[in-house]
Amino acid sequence: MARINNNIWNRYKYKINGGVILLSCYFLYQSMFPVFPDALATKIIGEYDVTPYPYNTNQPYFHHGSYVKDFMLTFKKGNIDNLRQGYLNLGEKPLPISQLQIDGDGILHGTKHGQEVHAVSPKILTSTDKIWLTIETWQGDQKIISWDIPDALLSH
Repeated sequence: MARINNNIWNRYKYKINGGVILLSCYFLYQSMFPVFPDALATKIIGEYDVTPYPYNTNQPYFHHGSYVKDFMLTFKKGNIDNLRQGYLNLGEKPLPISQLQIDGDGILHGTKHGQEVHAVSPKILTSTDKIWLTIETWQGDQKIISWDIPDALLSH
């Protein structure tokens, strides 16, 4: 007569494996259909129509020695090849390009379809802060534009 091994693993192994499969399906579904906060208003800066999209409503996070908040920017009008560099920061005032160039945080990078940025930010966002976009052309012209921070991104 064979001895029945009645330990916890043998009792629950099919339920545990089924749970792992169900969780995998759930996370796959979430990754295929992400939910993002609403886009901010489209604004004109020079020849460009720019729309920023925050990735989430979380507070800024610590990344390589500074606090940052992730955004995607779309340029619906204008040729982004005419930009030498662009930076995004959050705060009471725009940071100068010379300061932003030191660490590399806040620099726009990506393709003509969308520019991603880890925007330099204070640890806690307040209603007096703004989202500042600073761009520079190859001719050295600098332009700055700002958006109010939506209530959904403010700490409550």
